[in-house]
Amino acid sequence: MSTAAASRPLLEARGLDTYYGQSHVLRDLSLTIAGGETIGLMGRNGMGKTTLVRTLVGLIRPRRGQVLLDGEDVTAVPTHIIARRGVAYVPEGRGIFASLSVAENLMIAGSGAAGSAERWTLARVLELFPRLGQRLRHRGDQLSGGEQQMLAIGRALMTNPRLLLLDEATEGLAPLLREEIWRTIRLIRATGMTSLVIDKTVTSVTAIADRIIILVKGEIVFQGSPQELKAHPDLMHRHLGV
Repeated sequence: MSTAAASRPLLEARGLDTYYGQSHVLRDLSLTIAGGETIGLMGRNGMGKTTLVRTLVGLIRPRRGQVLLDGEDVTAVPTHIIARRGVAYVPEGRGIFASLSVAENLMIAGSGAAGSAERWTLARVLELFPRLGQRLRHRGDQLSGGEQQMLAIGRALMTNPRLLLLDEATEGLAPLLREEIWRTIRLIRATGMTSLVIDKTVTSVTAIADRIIILVKGEIVFQGSPQELKAHPDLMHRHLGV
């Protein structure tokens, strides 16, 4: 691998301007995600976090700017092609197939993106989520909220991604289930997988992230390590309410 390729970000956004109708949501936003990095994306509701992730995976097209994957412009590439190239997105609301069984939800996603260092198989996902192994024949709509979230993450892992994007993975879950999801995120991080995690729980995000990004009205107002963020309690209070 050349030096340039080795130093190139896995995913990069350059000058994104994204709109919903006439509403200007992302404003000249640029960021990079390096291979093996875990990023915590934070901000109050309505600040553009989900819009950013949906723009990165091609579900929303920016009016201006570029999204690059492995240095290649994928701004106009369909979402399913970006997914095939190793980007997995677990949306808020989970998006599982309600009428399919747990086993079917997992197996329909099974692939193996190029560059996967260690493949995620059905057995490996069930080892990560033993509860799903007990419910393989249950339909998606027969699972609890926590089990649905486990299924959504497990299904994303079955694509053997290089980059995992998690949008509010612990939202609305009971405390014990939230901790189980955070345990899972820590285990995924330990495998070296690159990830971007959107969540409002400051203590949990700062415990697992290499870098924190805070969005306010579609603009990055902070970007740095968890230690740097904690050194600015006024900023945390103003933008995160803690």
